[in-house]
Amino acid sequence: MVAKIISGALHGVDGTRIEVEVDMVGGMPSIDIVGLPDSAVKESKERVRTALRNSGAVMPPKRITVNLAPADIRKEGPAYDLPIALGILVSMGALPATALKDIFVAGELSLDGKLRPIHGVLPMVHSAVENGNRLCIVPPDNAREAALVEGARVLAPESLGQLIQHFKGKLLSEYQPEPPQQTSHDGKDLLDFADVRGQEGVKRALKISAAGGHNILLIGPPGSGKTMMARRMPGILGGLASQQSLDVTKIYSVAGLIQDKGRLIDARPFRSPHHTISYSALVGGGKIPRPGEVSLAHNGVLFLDELPEFARNVLEALRQPMEDGQVSISRVNSTITYPCNFVLVASMNPCPCGYFGDGDKCSCTERNVSKYLDKISGPLLDRIDIHVEAARVNYEDFSNDKQETTTQIKAHVEKAQAIQQKRYKNEKIYNNAQLSGGLIDKYCPLDDDSKALLKRVYDTMDLSARGYHKILKLARTIADLDDAKNIGVTHIAEAVQCRALDRKYWR
Repeated sequence: MVAKIISGALHGVDGTRIEVEVDMVGGMPSIDIVGLPDSAVKESKERVRTALRNSGAVMPPKRITVNLAPADIRKEGPAYDLPIALGILVSMGALPATALKDIFVAGELSLDGKLRPIHGVLPMVHSAVENGNRLCIVPPDNAREAALVEGARVLAPESLGQLIQHFKGKLLSEYQPEPPQQTSHDGKDLLDFADVRGQEGVKRALKISAAGGHNILLIGPPGSGKTMMARRMPGILGGLASQQSLDVTKIYSVAGLIQDKGRLIDARPFRSPHHTISYSALVGGGKIPRPGEVSLAHNGVLFLDELPEFARNVLEALRQPMEDGQVSISRVNSTITYPCNFVLVASMNPCPCGYFGDGDKCSCTERNVSKYLDKISGPLLDRIDIHVEAARVNYEDFSNDKQETTTQIKAHVEKAQAIQQKRYKNEKIYNNAQLSGGLIDKYCPLDDDSKALLKRVYDTMDLSARGYHKILKLARTIADLDDAKNIGVTHIAEAVQCRALDRKYWR
């Protein structure tokens, strides 16, 4: 008799239906697992055999074949322990064949039959529910995460033995979670912009960046507050929409980084990798592909401090994810795509000693300065919307207590974000930075004066087509911050200033 148990696999951040088929025939006692399993799946036969024995189930001396279908999808990890064990029980007649019909099952078994947690439960359960398999059996440590999926009914047995008794009549109660709540961040637990003295121009640039989702580069001498301000960026970004929250939680579920499994992640991610990070750690990869820092920063902030200190090949790897909002990792068996729609906040010194342009402090030669700045390639720089200078703070700035707070800036940003969400509700985008060529023409019309100014700027600054579109998108965000329906000359002028700093250092 062939038993069929429904389980799941991960493909990127999405779940895929897997059928675990178990057949038992006479012959030399053995367990063979086919269907493109990895080492962890192949080793499950020993865990399953011992867990069944310690749960009171005696396996008959027969040849058992386990097929994980479809066979062209690679199966990874220990999540198939529990479905294989249940398939064996059904095949040997210890459980009725109808007991597990249309039930999703996933979980790792310990040798004594206890269920251990696994990664990626949220996307697998989400896929199962979409396919009509609403009842899901998962380890108890994954129950809160599985229950986040709307419509899912969750059973969370402590052990294989307890689950066997459930199917024999000692029914387990379905897991009843508290309603998932998204905590709102009012700014009290976040770093406050009120602590930053001076740097009004940088604060304005960060406000524009947060409101429209634009990438930003901060250039200035050591101690000017670049890192201090960048770390306050998450506090002004606003909350995540429901779909954005689900997408972020899926990524962290796959990576095994969910801290509170009882609710969706509602805070914007903030990732700040060290400059020694490798190529695969930044964009994702490995023998078994996993999300990198760019994907862990999805719908949030990726902060790269001391940008020129990162390896050249690592920085160049950012070009495609920044443009497409997703990263594809190709392996022999498949290509996996992870979302990575992040706001890049980068900071750097203007030269190796850090004081180029700051009076007579700089001790670098012109060649050293040029070599240092050339670590940032033109194509990468062109993909950064805003370039802003963080100058040395004056003494008078420390006595000025009238600083705009994070809460005040956030309210202004959220108002602009609400305008964009209403405008793009039928376009499947959330902010101005995501506008494509056709949508730019539709949502960024210019009057004659604005066109004339932009033409002069385009010819004078020798802009690329990407740079031209970046200015239009920045102007659209600045107009939204001003609650203006149409883009005006002042909005174009400020957008141009946001793109002009590279001419000072790189030309």
